[in-house]
Amino acid sequence: MKYMQPRPSSIVAALYTARDLEADVAILHGPSGCSFKHARLLEEDGIRVLTTSLADHEFIFGGQQPLETVLRYAEEHFSPHRMVVIGTCVSMIIGEDLQSAITSSGISTPTIAVEIHAGYPENIDGVIATLEPAAGAGWISEDELARQKFLLAAANEVERLRGAACHPYIEPSRGDLKHRVAERLVELAGSGKKGVAVMNAKKETAYMFADELLALRDACPAADVTYVANLESRGLPKVRRDAARILDGMKLRGVSPKLIGALDEYGATGESLGRFISGIAPDFALIAGVPHAIPPDFTRGIECFSITNGPRQVAPLRELGHQHVVVEVDLHPQTLGVQDIVESEFGSVLRSMPCGP
Repeated sequence: MKYMQPRPSSIVAALYTARDLEADVAILHGPSGCSFKHARLLEEDGIRVLTTSLADHEFIFGGQQPLETVLRYAEEHFSPHRMVVIGTCVSMIIGEDLQSAITSSGISTPTIAVEIHAGYPENIDGVIATLEPAAGAGWISEDELARQKFLLAAANEVERLRGAACHPYIEPSRGDLKHRVAERLVELAGSGKKGVAVMNAKKETAYMFADELLALRDACPAADVTYVANLESRGLPKVRRDAARILDGMKLRGVSPKLIGALDEYGATGESLGRFISGIAPDFALIAGVPHAIPPDFTRGIECFSITNGPRQVAPLRELGHQHVVVEVDLHPQTLGVQDIVESEFGSVLRSMPCGP
């Protein structure tokens, strides 16, 4: 399918994967403006993102020397334990040999080269292009590489079938008014109806999506609600660390969720979550993160309250029959670099509502 709406970049996906591998420095080999916004945001997570700042004359004569210079600078100034060099459209077009520059630079820091550009139709190509050399360098096991490829394919399929890639163009939307959705949710929870609150979140976004569950517990502590979260300890180093922190934070706040899936398994846990929900047979379901991962067969007949951070996910969720859809605007920037659960806008509204019939 040809998309007529902006799609995630494989270069940016490579940057995020470098962070998840706990690289200290990522070097973008291209113009200074390439992936500017995401590079700046990622620096909130502790990884330094440098650029070779290739200029127009280097598009013709090559950029190996600038790359070698930046590699030596990074090693000298930051003493990193691990670095990643990430290609761009420019380095691909002019045929740069990233590994040759790493070897010729004389650095001793373990460093991998990621041959990538933004012309791939799916951003997961940037993840795979990073994980494969990481496995070759012994940073992850071959089993973990295979696991990651499976999960990436599953997440891609969910987006293609029921997510923001299910149509060539999807009109962005801010979703329903949060106070009206919160009023209905506390009405159900406070009236004795049976509910389930599920977090099926992607990686660091769980720092805020977890708050949606905590807010329901805070607003209606006596409600008949079963809590579920994808916080099992599996995945790349940062993913495991985030899951442990979020789970500890939820328990400290009085919610000990049943664990189904890990933070990188959000696209592959839909069937398991669906079967669990069916076993409870709830009257209502609060689903935060990636609600569309759960096949619609499992949510029919249930009043669904879905919380997403994607304005283009609103229409697909409504097509799935979810009656209430809320968007946490700008969630992702607010969850970069944090180490504790972040209060959500919907959570704040929910806590202000009186719980009762």
